Amino acid sequence: MDAQTIVIAGASGFLGRHLSTELVSRGHAVVALTRRPTSAPDESSWDPYAGVYDREVIESADVVVNLAGTPTLGNVHSRSWARNLRESRVTTTRVLARAVADSERRPAYLAGNAIAWYGDHGQELVTEASDSRGDSLMTSVCREWQEAADPAVEAGARVAFLRTAPVMDGSGAPFKQLRLLTKLGLGARLADGRQRMAMISLRDWVGGAVHVVEHDDVSGPVNLCCPTTPTNAEFTDALARALDRRALLVAPGFAVRAGAGPVAGEVLGSINLRPTALEDSGYSFRDSTVHEVVRTALA
Repeated sequence: MDAQTIVIAGASGFLGRHLSTELVSRGHAVVALTRRPTSAPDESSWDPYAGVYDREVIESADVVVNLAGTPTLGNVHSRSWARNLRESRVTTTRVLARAVADSERRPAYLAGNAIAWYGDHGQELVTEASDSRGDSLMTSVCREWQEAADPAVEAGARVAFLRTAPVMDGSGAPFKQLRLLTKLGLGARLADGRQRMAMISLRDWVGGAVHVVEHDDVSGPVNLCCPTTPTNAEFTDALARALDRRALLVAPGFAVRAGAGPVAGEVLGSINLRPTALEDSGYSFRDSTVHEVVRTALA
């Protein structure tokens, strides 16, 4: 693969840092978009809320990646949290989509998104061809988030939507918190535990994203998840066994709904997800099952 110039919004975040490191190690040049003034050659200042960015930086890019957005962990009952969650993703996606559309080179655009786009599908097999259901908070955010990339799509750029499952790694949420609870003997199945709980290891998320960057034939929705989606009960048991603990507790559905509030649909919903686009384009997963994902996250 020839070396490319990749511009990344959200490069200082958890996923952005790891993706940037891997891309550089593979010989690519990474330029991080930052909200602060900078003169560093591998950084460029921008203000998405004012629509301000360096047009030459976008013009020189082969690929633009947007991973910007406020943290998903927070006070789910707060209106400001929900507003920032939506606006930070939609605004940055739209500004960069228009920047791609207005450029002469039309770089590829990898627009971050999440598997909440699908909504609750029960035990039904879900691929990139599946529909979006329901109107929970995260599902509605993901729809707007994706629609914000329309200018780049309409301009004919290669656009891929990175529909990311929860990324399991010992240094980040949600795995860090779940590991602590389980070690304390507080690991618990959510309701009946039969809901499918899609996930992916950090190294497969990075590997999958790099694969999309480097393969010009990959576009449209791309599910970033492990090939075999466990149930919540299977994940809870796998984590407990790996930590030499027992997970006998159950969090009742009514308690989860009360605590999770507007994101209860995502917590209790089921998405039996498959990474069809990645597999069909030749990506080989390193962690395909829940036990492999947990083992890698703990390592």
